[in-house]
Amino acid sequence: MSHRTFDVQEVVNTNTTRLSAFQKRVIFLCFLVVAIDGFDTAAIGFIAPSLKASWGATPAELAPLFAAGLFGLMAGAFVFGPLADRFGRKPVLTLTTIFFGLATLASAFAPDIQTLTILRFITGLGLGGAMPASITLTAEVCPDKRRSSLVTLMFCGFTIGSASAGLAASSIVSTFGWQGLLIMGGVLPLALSPFLIALLPESPRFLATRGAEPARITEVLQKMVPSADLTNATYTRPVKAPGSPVSQLFKDGLALGTLLIWATFFMSLLVFYLLSSWLPLLITSAGFTLEKASLMGATLAAGGTVGAILIGRLMDRFEPHKVLALAYLVAGGFVILLGNAVSQPWLLVLAIFGAGFGVAGAQVGVNALAAGFYPTTSRATGVSWANAVGRTGSVLGSMVGGVLLSLGWDLPTVFAAAAVPAILAAVAMFAKSRLTRPAAPVVTAKPVQA
Repeated sequence: MSHRTFDVQEVVNTNTTRLSAFQKRVIFLCFLVVAIDGFDTAAIGFIAPSLKASWGATPAELAPLFAAGLFGLMAGAFVFGPLADRFGRKPVLTLTTIFFGLATLASAFAPDIQTLTILRFITGLGLGGAMPASITLTAEVCPDKRRSSLVTLMFCGFTIGSASAGLAASSIVSTFGWQGLLIMGGVLPLALSPFLIALLPESPRFLATRGAEPARITEVLQKMVPSADLTNATYTRPVKAPGSPVSQLFKDGLALGTLLIWATFFMSLLVFYLLSSWLPLLITSAGFTLEKASLMGATLAAGGTVGAILIGRLMDRFEPHKVLALAYLVAGGFVILLGNAVSQPWLLVLAIFGAGFGVAGAQVGVNALAAGFYPTTSRATGVSWANAVGRTGSVLGSMVGGVLLSLGWDLPTVFAAAAVPAILAAVAMFAKSRLTRPAAPVVTAKPVQA
């Protein structure tokens, strides 16, 4: 019988009205990984006041602790992105989840702040690899017309996980100490790992780029799109550009877009981690209790969740760069409001929610933008390296808070300075909309023979 040749993404794109149960399962599992990633990433900020009380840690001593985890996130993203483009999305996602679970569990038994700092770096390595792999796998099982909204919906797991860390901290830390929160953060990914091994598929787009057997690709695609007739199917194989996945980020007209995406990630994560790392301490310094500070801090992530869902939908309907630019401008306004609302709790909560809506919501959106900008052969690398470059901003943001506090600046001045990166992120997105094409280049393809 004659073979029929299909493009994998064209098959996925036929399922635009209703996702299959298989696609929903993949997105949900990635959602859970990212939620636990967000929980473990944010946990250190919520246990900081307890560490300060237990070990007498000063802001100058806490700053390296915050930075260590973020350095680990950066290194993990640099390393595991290219590995996901070489060995597959599933193995990298599964192994990094197990890795950061074990490291977080070990952190709960750290005897001093120096050991905890080292363990946070090791934890960050796994966290930095799991997140881009989740984004990439989700993007590659979604139809193009719904990619932004579905990727942002999945990535809401991160903000929900961050908010859950705050909610859990408000009760667990007071009852079991800071160790209890880290034990919870270590057990959750280890409990999820068997389900990832058993239930996650490999990306069919990745399988096509690696020249996998058509029967293996058909098996996955048939579950994703049950209505598709894939009898005797073969699949086009994207022609890999010469060079490493990293070098491909700067070829075929992608260089300027890559640099502007990197600038956006850097500025966005700088302001987000400045807020998430130091907001609980800044709130307690204004006279609020630790429990109220934890709940208020969780509002940042809650705003990000709402923002991500709305921004993702708007990105699928309107020009995505302009949507993101507007979101960052809104975020800048709310960050400025933060410094002037401390005396009024209701206004402070509104300002925190609005800052999360713009900063965290847009950060989720820019991840979806990056996933759509790069071709399959370098997509995991493109997403992970953008996150890695952004982590340099997060490291700076986590340390800037300590510097500003040591300088004795008042809160309005601190938050006015924190709004500047959000405005610069808006400028970068607007520039990308004018100077680069909004989607990945068309790559020539050849059939994978049966």
